[in-house]
Order: sequence, then structure tokens, then C-alpha cells
Amino acid sequence: MNVRLIQGDITKLKVDAIVNAANSGLLGGGGVDGAIHRAAGPGLLEECRRIRATSHQSGLPAGQAVITAGYMLSARYVIHTVGPVYSPDVDQSSILESAFRSSLELADANSVRTIAFPAISTGVYGYPKLACARIARDVFEAFRPRSLEEAVMCLYSRADYETFTGVFEDR
Repeated sequence: MNVRLIQGDITKLKVDAIVNAANSGLLGGGGVDGAIHRAAGPGLLEECRRIRATSHQSGLPAGQAVITAGYMLSARYVIHTVGPVYSPDVDQSSILESAFRSSLELADANSVRTIAFPAISTGVYGYPKLACARIARDVFEAFRPRSLEEAVMCLYSRADYETFTGVFEDR
């Protein structure tokens, strides 16, 4: 699987699926979650409400992922995953690894060829960007896809792009 890093707006990408760094409620929020919900339109919120009413009544647990349609996005699918809220006192790297891996597995199970990720948990959840970059790189390197051909790390700011580029090129 090819991995590419870009700086930009994940909602504008022409890929098969984009990953939403969602909260467990799945009903939108701030940051990338809010941007994806706004760009996708009301159909996304309606589908997320159905998921909450049926399979995830208590919310989506951290580290897991669910898939919805992309609605008004260029992407056919949105894969929603919940990363950990950072605490310097608790090692939650396995939860962040699971968020990346479960998103890749769900994409692969749905014959997705191209997928784009944001820097999961690095916004309001406060996960250190350097640590997130290392986890993403390691998960991508270990993943053995059936259908996935390309994963794109889409970083919104120049500083985030430079941080992730430094980690991904350090191999």
C-alpha cells in the first residue's frame, strides 16, 4: 500500500473514503468532525443517528470504526473512528493504533482502494502530534491490504504536515 502525505482539507479530497476523527456520539462536533459533517450535508447526520439508535446506543467506543455513505462529499464513504483523549499519565497508544487499524480494516472489507486520514486525536483530544505520526506510520507499514492501494495522511496545517513528513521520511 502506497502512503502519501499532503497538506490540505480532507473534505475536498477525491478518494474512495475519508476517515472522520469522530467523538463517540457520532453526531458531529468541532474540528475535522464538524467540517466533514458540514461538507457531507444532513444525510450524514441522519445515518449517524440511525447507527446510534441501533448498533451503538452507548456511542462508538474509542479505537473502533463504523462506515457511512459520503453523501455530498467526493468520497464515497466516511469511516468514523474515535481516538483516545490524551493523558500524560496513561499510555493510550494502543487505542490510537486501533483507531487507525480498524479504519484500514473496515475500508479493506468494503473494497476501498484509496483512503485519507486526518491526524486522529491531535485536535481537542490533545494527543501529541509526533506520537500520532509515529503510530500512523507503524500501522500503515504493518497493514497488509487486499484492496487498499493508497492511504493519504491529510494534514490541515503546514506545521502538522512538516511533523508528519519528518516521521514518515525517518525510515
